[in-house]
Amino acid sequence: MGSGVRSEEHVGWGRDFPVRYLLVREYYDDDDEEAEELWGRCAEVEGLFMDPPPLPREVLTLRGCPRGSALARAVLRSTDPVRLLGDMGLGIHPEDPAAGGSRFWGLENVAVLAHRPTPGDPDRVDITVGAGVEDDWGPQLEAAPRFELSATGLEGSCLSIDGLSGPRPRWQVQPLHLIGCEPAEPLLAELRSPRQEDGQVLALWALDRNGRRMIRYGLHFRPGDARPSVLGGALIDITVPDPSGGGRHEPGLAERPTLAARQVWDVWYAGVPTQPNQWARFDARGRSAWLDLTSVGPYGVGIGRSGGTYHLDGRHVTDQHGLLLALGEALLGPGANYGGGLESVKDYLFGGPSVVPPFTLVWHQAEVARTALAEHILDPRGDRSYFDETVSLLRAYGVTVELR
Repeated sequence: MGSGVRSEEHVGWGRDFPVRYLLVREYYDDDDEEAEELWGRCAEVEGLFMDPPPLPREVLTLRGCPRGSALARAVLRSTDPVRLLGDMGLGIHPEDPAAGGSRFWGLENVAVLAHRPTPGDPDRVDITVGAGVEDDWGPQLEAAPRFELSATGLEGSCLSIDGLSGPRPRWQVQPLHLIGCEPAEPLLAELRSPRQEDGQVLALWALDRNGRRMIRYGLHFRPGDARPSVLGGALIDITVPDPSGGGRHEPGLAERPTLAARQVWDVWYAGVPTQPNQWARFDARGRSAWLDLTSVGPYGVGIGRSGGTYHLDGRHVTDQHGLLLALGEALLGPGANYGGGLESVKDYLFGGPSVVPPFTLVWHQAEVARTALAEHILDPRGDRSYFDETVSLLRAYGVTVELR
């Protein structure tokens, strides 16, 4: 049987300041059960909250994009062409899929600069964009790779990309400092004989004042300096020089919480919010952090209840995260979510956490969201905004939506 760490049992330690974090190893035991092992309790963590630095802007030309692709159609549209493509994924694949070795890059805040027909091929177009480029520093591919691009509703491909190759600077590593730690035996053993390889992957659990785990952050734990704590007693402070394991962030590990998340976590530290619209004062990054802390409770087919009328307060729905937060509060109450995106909203409508169709949703002051989200286009034809798509999705699954 798997063994677990009960965070509520570790919140009290007889000091004048609380335990705010647990350092935990999460693993699968010999019976393939999820298990956890406590490595330490900490009063604070310095360097956890950080806005990622913007990627340097570069100019790329996507050569030979099929005119019939969703990406090309959106860019070439005669009325209101899409010029801001947002963040895009770039897959670079070998011509022979059996060869393996695909690479996956990120293009950040992609903006269309120009487009023109591909010379000698009227069925293709060359699209020049500005973007921040985040490569995976993976292995070099064989000649003639395939390039596939993806964003919400804007998938496409191209034959080659000018400006993609060439060295890029590595990101400066930012350490974490675990402050006021009471180490358990596994951590003491690691400090006595540090691993020579990449280190242990651990989870940092952030606790509220009652010891409830609010959220977890995964990190590569390869300790650097360990010293008597500035908080005194028998506690220690530990520096983790490279918690991401290399690079801007490591695939499979969470990106660090943004600076905006610090204030959000402080609100939640008092406990799960019980009043609606406490998220409304935060900007988009803060609302995203708030959504990360929400939960949905029991979920599955047969759990949900149908019927009834629910009221959505639309006064603060000025972005996508605000829409999702207002929807969650309307259906399940403060501190809950009804999906972290439209795909998970669809899942909940189909299976149900505790509210399933048919039911009635009265959306008050819906014009706020309609106006604010008008530029967030999900359909490549440009006639369905995030607001339109949300309303359409709800109605398609049997929700009676009344816009007021």
